[in-house]
Amino acid sequence: MESIIKVKNLTKDYGMGRGVFNVSFDVRRGEVFGFLGPNGAGKTTAIRHLLGFSKPQSGSCEIAGMDCWKKPHEIQKMLGYIPGEIALPDSMTGWQFIKQIADMRKIGLERAQELCKYFGLNASGKLKRMSKGMKQKIALVIALMHNADILILDEPTSGLDPLMQARFCDYVAKLRQEGKTVLMSSHQFDEVEKTCDRVAIIKQGRIIAEVEMKEIEHKKEKEFEIRFKSKADFDKFIKNKYEFSETNPGKNRVKVIVHDDRINEFLADVARYKVEYISEIKFTLEKYFMKYYNEEQKGEAQ
Repeated sequence: MESIIKVKNLTKDYGMGRGVFNVSFDVRRGEVFGFLGPNGAGKTTAIRHLLGFSKPQSGSCEIAGMDCWKKPHEIQKMLGYIPGEIALPDSMTGWQFIKQIADMRKIGLERAQELCKYFGLNASGKLKRMSKGMKQKIALVIALMHNADILILDEPTSGLDPLMQARFCDYVAKLRQEGKTVLMSSHQFDEVEKTCDRVAIIKQGRIIAEVEMKEIEHKKEKEFEIRFKSKADFDKFIKNKYEFSETNPGKNRVKVIVHDDRINEFLADVARYKVEYISEIKFTLEKYFMKYYNEEQKGEAQ
């Protein structure tokens, strides 16, 4: 599949370990790509380079075959964009600002009206009196109202309540069905898990892992938690040759990682013991993320 966004060996060093360092990733046409990391990891820095706001020290950024630093105006015309920090003019109402941007883009207001209704936004009030969540909805409307084929969304649900976050995730699913290309930065696991096809994990300005969400959904290893009724059964079971991610003798509880091809054997083994409960622990993006972060920390400590 064609890559519409390309970042290759991007480096911008602000000193004191801040910036991005040799960052490379691509976003395919029609894909929702997640850029996942904690605040300060380098997500916004990379995105600012894609918008042409910052010049790389080395490496390159391209969108639709155009260099982001050399042709920012052409690129920005193609994009829907939400910045990580929303700054809006205090003197205007929300609707006046939406109309001003629509006039600049030479588009009608029908889609903006639909989006306001969808996100429950009353844009008639003064921007300076709006809450962070209301301002975020204004930014969503502006980013989406011109029906761009490429969207770059930096922490798009910041300040939104859970209901609106869910609505946003539903809207991203709609964008995917329409064949839009979406790059979305976030530090919220659920949001990325629900919306993205592929995810890059960034830590301290460096990409440390990239994963297809299908790999997480269809992981060939399962994790189970078991609590035994007696200490004797607990002691016997942990002598089996399984991979234990956690053992808790005080509570007669274990967590076991089992490959798909050993599930039947595992369940037959467990049936020989008296247990209070056994449950499968779903493998999530958060677990995948923490696995890589913990591995990185161990490597740094050695």
